[in-house]
Amino acid sequence: MKYYIIAGEASGDLHGANLMKELLQKDPQAEIRFWGGDLMQAVGGTLVKHYRELAFMGFVEVLFNLRTILKNITICKKDILAFQPDAIIFIDYPGFNLRIAKWAKKLGIATHYYISPQIWAWKESRIKDIKRDIDHMYVILPFEKTFYEDKHHYPVSFVGHPLIDAIQQQSHTDKQLFRTNNQLNEKPIIALLPGSRKQEITKMLEVMLSVVPKFPEYQFVIAGAPSQDYSFYQPFITQENVKFISNKTYELLQNATAALVTSGTATLETALFKVPEVVCYKGSWVSYQIAKRIITLKYISLVNLIMDQEVVTELIQDDCTTETITRELQSLLDPKNRDTILEKYALLEQRLGGVGASSKTAAQIVQHIRS
Repeated sequence: MKYYIIAGEASGDLHGANLMKELLQKDPQAEIRFWGGDLMQAVGGTLVKHYRELAFMGFVEVLFNLRTILKNITICKKDILAFQPDAIIFIDYPGFNLRIAKWAKKLGIATHYYISPQIWAWKESRIKDIKRDIDHMYVILPFEKTFYEDKHHYPVSFVGHPLIDAIQQQSHTDKQLFRTNNQLNEKPIIALLPGSRKQEITKMLEVMLSVVPKFPEYQFVIAGAPSQDYSFYQPFITQENVKFISNKTYELLQNATAALVTSGTATLETALFKVPEVVCYKGSWVSYQIAKRIITLKYISLVNLIMDQEVVTELIQDDCTTETITRELQSLLDPKNRDTILEKYALLEQRLGGVGASSKTAAQIVQHIRS
């Protein structure tokens, strides 16, 4: 059978790759074309466009790149028509994917959505489009099933969170070997995860690195995103106590004592690696002003949203300063506070539904196509 997968971000590439592996196990003759990244490409199939050409963040940035986005939609539609898939699988990335889903549904192509758009956070009106255009929805957060079924009377499948699978697959590295291979010294590591897009990395690294002089007994290690070259990060690395590692975020988290993390999937990844973290976020002034008027959630990090309490501190916009990050990071490094956070991380993992998200989703997709 033929599968067309659309993932528009780094996290989608990770989950798309694991889903592809499971699809190929359950349907060895599968033909797959996809929009994604290096991880999906390593599994097989045919890459149509890399997500680094698609990732635009914030209201202003999307507006400035609207012509490129519309051009990509046209390219995608033409490619789907030429491929004639048995099913299209959308992975998050709703602004783009819901447009394609509306078009595909009219053509009678089966539509599957893996990793729901976060309409519980904003643009809840998209539920009308989802009900109309998505044949099968697979959700990964426990409260999403309640949101869709109880509030909107739309049946979905809760498959568990794919990050649990991805992290369990990560082989444990020898700590000394990790330090040697990456030219790190013996100081404890504070990981910096500033995001994957250039706009957010630029904003977040500036404030994250401002606290380095306050912690001379630690070394700070930047987790380089796979979508960005070292040359982009190089101007930020001006202090002796700052190191850089590219595309090894999971290995870095295995060896980190604490972390400063930009909001997003990385907040959950950090928690699942049992690393105490401070969640930091700064957007452009215009994008932030718009967002705070339309997003009504109590929290921005997945950790706090899933637990429905403040497990990790969130420093947003004007609250994200050198002084506040320093204070919260010092608190994290206190052993008493650390133990409390790790206890809550254990409860978080239980709520996420255990292993097998990719396998469960692939099995249901194949079954739906064959039935």
